[in-house]
Amino acid sequence: MSQAPIATLRNVQLTLGGAPLFTGVDLSLSAGERIALVGRNGAGKSTLMRIFASALEADSGDIWRQPGASLQYLHQEPDFTNYPTALSYAAADIDETELYMAEMELDMAGLAHDVDPSTLSGGQAKRLALARAFASDPDILLLDEPTNHLDVSAIEELEGRISGFRGAILLVSHDRRFMENTTTATAWLRQGIVRKIDRGYKAFDEWAEQVEAEEEKALDRLETKLKAEKRWLLRGVTGRRKRNQGRLTKVANMRAEQAERKTNITQANTTASIISNDAAPSSKLVFEGINIQKSFDTPTGKKVIAKDFSIKIMRGARLGLVGGNGAGKTTLLKIMLGELEPDEGSGRVRIAQNLKIAYLDQTRQTLDGDHTLWETLAPDGGDQIMVRDYPRHVASYAKDFMFGPEQLRQPVSALSGGERNRLTLALALAKASNLMVLDEPTNDLDMETLDLLEDMLMDYDGTLIIVSHDRAFLDGVVTSVLTPEGDGHWLETPGGYSDYLIQKKHMADQKKKIAQAKNNQSNTSNSQKSSKSTNKPSAKLTYKDQHRFDELEKLIPKREAEISQLETDLAEPDLFTKKPDEFHSKAKRLDTAREELESFEMEWLELEEKRSPTS
Repeated sequence: MSQAPIATLRNVQLTLGGAPLFTGVDLSLSAGERIALVGRNGAGKSTLMRIFASALEADSGDIWRQPGASLQYLHQEPDFTNYPTALSYAAADIDETELYMAEMELDMAGLAHDVDPSTLSGGQAKRLALARAFASDPDILLLDEPTNHLDVSAIEELEGRISGFRGAILLVSHDRRFMENTTTATAWLRQGIVRKIDRGYKAFDEWAEQVEAEEEKALDRLETKLKAEKRWLLRGVTGRRKRNQGRLTKVANMRAEQAERKTNITQANTTASIISNDAAPSSKLVFEGINIQKSFDTPTGKKVIAKDFSIKIMRGARLGLVGGNGAGKTTLLKIMLGELEPDEGSGRVRIAQNLKIAYLDQTRQTLDGDHTLWETLAPDGGDQIMVRDYPRHVASYAKDFMFGPEQLRQPVSALSGGERNRLTLALALAKASNLMVLDEPTNDLDMETLDLLEDMLMDYDGTLIIVSHDRAFLDGVVTSVLTPEGDGHWLETPGGYSDYLIQKKHMADQKKKIAQAKNNQSNTSNSQKSSKSTNKPSAKLTYKDQHRFDELEKLIPKREAEISQLETDLAEPDLFTKKPDEFHSKAKRLDTAREELESFEMEWLELEEKRSPTS
């Protein structure tokens, strides 16, 4: 049985800049409900949240909240003005008697109570904002892009907190995996209204296709009916004037409805048209590092970024860098791009000479807030931008990234976070390149632009290096993942992020088996010593078992080496396209080799137990 709403919007209408944004929004929140609010950039998701939080007044409609129900609103970009310490910000909405709640949240976030919030990094600032949101244990949480700037481990922790939250949550996020893992309902803001289903975001794509198909059918029915009315008009409007005039009015209304439906469908389905721009191919080897060492001296001691790190990046590779904030991803990236040298005397580095790099910086520092969108795209003046070494009109190219003509003369500072991201993408993709480096490219992008970006990157002929915490995006784009494993060690695994998790678990299981075997061996040695001291004979394997045991000790490392080589071969980006038969053959052999290794390890353990009886 569904619970009574704790807050509702009813027939909310709002006009901004002369255009209606909401034409009649109805939405309710109930305790325990976690709603994903989805919609394209500019649809009004953040504006709707502000109305829910009473931070913005609608033109008309009813906004109701259960008496006494508390609400916390997590903004995309928190404002720390007038808060000298992290604790003063986190405790801003709670009573002094509950100060311990804010202190506990800061401790969980790993933040010092007396730190100046203005000095925090993006990830730390987000954790501070979340600490404030949870400290008061509100009845309603409005979360606008809560995963921005968080690393994967922090996102996964937040997933657990949200899933266990007892109140109501309205959530806006570009992180599809995050919404799939946390939401119980989905609200789609589209064409000025909200449609809602009582299923989480996992069901969104299927539901959206059904809605769009129904709209197309309705338009087809309307056009069929309009054609019948047109045939009647061709026969002439003569007798029974009053009745005919009514039919004329009906036709006019139908034409207006048809035009509106077509406009709505067109606007709803309009998406960015992103074009990849390729320079001449780079040399086959893009980057090779062998036994690289990199560390920095810090006030608390030496911080090791890379220790005996080796990697080879070939032309066409799609490498994803994943790891916690401060793990060294940016440092490693700079070494790969030749912007930073490894420690003196450590290893060697080779970098392709003819690289043309397109770089998307997550800080968006390439944008000047005082410049207009037009000036940003055409900094030398005129009305053209060079795209793939060919001229394009600024307005036409801006339209590819969903910027309207009225926005071209607006300053960049007036753009939303998603719009700034699209503009940075437009600049990066206009540049002919054979190596594209994208640092958190998915921040603030809507779902449709994310899908298009994925499609574009799949068609890109150059080499990709992507730093991202977006697990679904990585699964859809990269062919290998590089992750920090601690103490300067990095692990490269073929596939996307989900494949990395599977392989990481497999490796952990192997380590556990080896540790168990070593422990058994140690116990056996102790047991043998004890047996000798008490004159008890130790257990012995039969000749056949001993021969097999010796054989397995050679087979296991051999099979491990074969698996490692096969994984390296399959990570070669050109193997599938140039030698598909060899690719499939090696992929099949890899599966078989893994099964054989597991079988060998189990057989070895059984023989080891025979050799080392517990009694």
